Formats: sequence, structure tokens, C-alpha cells
Amino acid sequence: MEIHPIKTEKDYDLALERVNLLFDAKPNTNEGDELDILVTLIEKYEEMHYPIPEPDPIEAIKFMMEQKGITDADLGVILNSRSRVTEIFKRKRALTIKQIRLLTENLHIPASTLIKEYALKQ
Repeated sequence: MEIHPIKTEKDYDLALERVNLLFDAKPNTNEGDELDILVTLIEKYEEMHYPIPEPDPIEAIKFMMEQKGITDADLGVILNSRSRVTEIFKRKRALTIKQIRLLTENLHIPASTLIKEYALKQ
């Protein structure tokens, strides 16, 4: 097992190829340890070179609704106001702290995602 930092795209590609070969390695074996180390190195390289931006709060809500099969009407029940859901989705009204708490609790969206600023329409 020869492991070194991933510094180039070629190193990255080689590491991915090696992970594919080791994918079914059993834990607590040399191959399993190598797999763990390579995955950690790949994750770090990807964080640096392929960052994923924080999602827009409204898009995060819509995504989680879709994943959980929740309708706009269901969200209206959660937020205690169907009209507020419409205003929020049309970006005419910002989320309140109370709404953020309800969404975090019910849809399991991190509060850090929901408190992010986003543009409102006038």
C-alpha cells in the first residue's frame, strides 16, 4: 500500500480507480484500511477542487418536500398558513425564526441552510 497526497487531477483519477478496486474490502484489513485512507484523501481533494455551494433556502425546502412527498398544502399546515407558503415560495416574504424552527423540526433541513439570506421580490 503506497499512499500519498492527492495533488493533481491524475492523482485523483488514480485514487478513484484504486477505490473501485478496493470497494468491497473488508473492514480492519490492509485493503479496508487503504480504502478508508483513500476515501478520506478523495473527500478532501473534492472539497478543495469541487466545492458544493450551500443551497438556496427556498430550493432546499422544495427539494425536501419532494423527497418526503409533502405538498404545498401540507407545508401550509406545518407553517400554520397556506398563504405564507405561497408568499415564501414567490419570494415576497422572508422566513421567520419560528418558520425556520418548524422547517428544521419537520423537514429536517439544517437551520444553517434556512437562515442564509436570499433575494426577495418587491
